[in-house]
Amino acid sequence: MDDEITQLRARELIERLASSAPVPGGGSASALAGAMGAALVQMVVSLTVGRPAAAESETELTEIATAAAISQSELLNLADLDAVAYAEVVRARRLPTETEREREARAVQIAAATREATRAPMQTARIAATVVELAERVAPIGNRNAVSDVGVAALLAAAAVRGAALNVRINLPYLDAEEPLRDEAAGEVDRVLAGLDGRERAVRDAVEARLG
Repeated sequence: MDDEITQLRARELIERLASSAPVPGGGSASALAGAMGAALVQMVVSLTVGRPAAAESETELTEIATAAAISQSELLNLADLDAVAYAEVVRARRLPTETEREREARAVQIAAATREATRAPMQTARIAATVVELAERVAPIGNRNAVSDVGVAALLAAAAVRGAALNVRINLPYLDAEEPLRDEAAGEVDRVLAGLDGRERAVRDAVEARLG
């Protein structure tokens, strides 16, 4: 992969996703969905601050905007990192296996690449889960005219969590049984998924209530 995927135009990115190329794939797509969710949270805050009705919530809105901006930046970086990590897995799997030494070297590189390809979506799931929380916080206090955007933010972020979790889980069988990351990643995925349905439902209920 020659280009960072976050530097591509939207049409080119989607066309690459649709191609048979191994990267970018679902991990990068999940991170990008989370980044868009974080961006929408920021947009709603921008449309809310300064309005008389939001005077009592200015401090919280500023905190939400700052956290969302950090999450957006991290998720964009993870979109590129995920693509690079999986490209390394593909490269390692294509290494020669003619001699015992080559096979051993290949196994070591596959293991290292798989660890990185697991860490990236694990971090994506973790950060995207915080974006859902931010959407939950802004839903009751954000500009009512933009409340639908809060709902979209939560949907995108929740999809990012679930998509990243799938990408973690598909890598777990390829990690050595003694690899600490195997249990760590499985536990992290369970943790971020545990409260996701409830938070997503809370955002949806808040949005529906304000839509009237």
